Amino acid sequence: MSGISRRALFAGSAVGTAGALLPAAAGPAAARPRTARASYRAAYHFTVPGQWKNDPQRPVWIDGAYHYYYLHNADYLSGEVGTAWRLATSTDLVSFTDRGIAVPKDTTPNGDVWSGSAVVDTDDTAGFGAGAVIVLATMSPHDGPSDQAQYLYYSTDGGRSFTPHGTDPVLPNPGVRDFRDPKVIRDEERGRWVMTLAENDKVGFYHSADLRSWRYVSGFVRGGIGVLECPDLFRIRAGDGTVKWVLGVSANGKAAGLPNTYAYWTGSFDGGVFTADADQPQWLDQGWDWYGAVTFDKRGADGTPDEETRYAIGWLNNWDYAHITPTIDSDGFNGTDSIVREIRLKRAADGTYHLVSRPVAALDRYVSRTVRLGDLAVDGTRVLDYRGTAYELTCEITWDQLTGAGVQLRRSPDGVRHIDAGVHRDYAYLNRRPTVSPDMSGRWQESHSPFDPARRTVTLRALVDRTSVELFLDDGRYVHSTAAFPYLVDTGLALFTVDGRAVFRNTTIREFEV
Repeated sequence: MSGISRRALFAGSAVGTAGALLPAAAGPAAARPRTARASYRAAYHFTVPGQWKNDPQRPVWIDGAYHYYYLHNADYLSGEVGTAWRLATSTDLVSFTDRGIAVPKDTTPNGDVWSGSAVVDTDDTAGFGAGAVIVLATMSPHDGPSDQAQYLYYSTDGGRSFTPHGTDPVLPNPGVRDFRDPKVIRDEERGRWVMTLAENDKVGFYHSADLRSWRYVSGFVRGGIGVLECPDLFRIRAGDGTVKWVLGVSANGKAAGLPNTYAYWTGSFDGGVFTADADQPQWLDQGWDWYGAVTFDKRGADGTPDEETRYAIGWLNNWDYAHITPTIDSDGFNGTDSIVREIRLKRAADGTYHLVSRPVAALDRYVSRTVRLGDLAVDGTRVLDYRGTAYELTCEITWDQLTGAGVQLRRSPDGVRHIDAGVHRDYAYLNRRPTVSPDMSGRWQESHSPFDPARRTVTLRALVDRTSVELFLDDGRYVHSTAAFPYLVDTGLALFTVDGRAVFRNTTIREFEV
């Protein structure tokens, strides 16, 4: 994906005026300076220390820690464009330590550095030494869609700093529009490297023995969901022992009534060709704001990858309104990520397979306060005696007969503004329309996923932070992520039903200190 990032003006908009209502702020967030003043900065999600961030780059396990690189523009406020790779490290994927710029921009004639991937070259296939960290990333010297090409950087200090391998691409553009976001994995069985590359409506597959020269071998073409970006390819084992390959892309399916997040196909991969189980993709997030997402290995204590669980992280933003955020005025930054998720492969009753998600287990270690409200009967609207801007709410809703039920998050004192999450007839949803939304078009406010009303029960797990909500439904088959900018005085919480009575069982609120 492009690293271009220009600051948009939003003076006079609903978002731009939100800063006037900032109350006293709460605790610190990961990878950011501590502050005692009012803040829109997330309390427990990853945020860039300052200026701008967009695409996550797949974290890499090096010397007992995850090395998380992401696109960063230190010149955002001055209006200068272009991104570098900034690094943060973590041992648990909740608390991160900022390590500064790892792959700088504008140090070669090719300019800034876009998305790609890093790998550890354990066997010295590239010739920079055993254990060197190699980055393959897109650069576009003339900022044109037809001169995007893939360039190599290498590190001999454990991934902390990188040196360009000359100024020529290791994979030149063959003369096509959109040729970017290389994702590299090691094919140990065949002793070679495999690259997936975003090429408009196609994912290209390439082979290399040394990471320096690449050969095209096949393409996976799917239209109807916009320009494909940030491809992802991995192998995962289901609980029943079935092994699947998963091919993922960031894609914009809004024109077809689909999400604008991470589309994926389960299937098989023979080292050169990916064969999908079905033509239509599934989606790892049903919301509007989980873009540029990457998955990566879950490592055990001995560093061995877990075959049944992977991690995933996404950018909590959308290019339709990427620069419309009050955080740039209140806190001097624009860039928040989703919580890291654990993803697993699960078999459905019809024999098909899909991915399920849940927040990373390490989040449990950061609980600073738990409020147990127990079982609550609701018929209409029930305002709870709780106030907060950053927390997790869990409950199981059960009923005999009704039209809908859910929760009002970040509710204003007068009850006019809120973010709604719940079920209605045959769908589940997350709706940011009643609060301050970044979508000025008004079209992308409520996201949907299927729901079977005959079940008469649903489990909600909502991760609420100062500028986002992530809703996990039941076993995590469906997740909705949305950016929103409620006034910081909007701290209320309510439960509601439509046309009937429900019991909200084991209603629990947890707050975190990171």
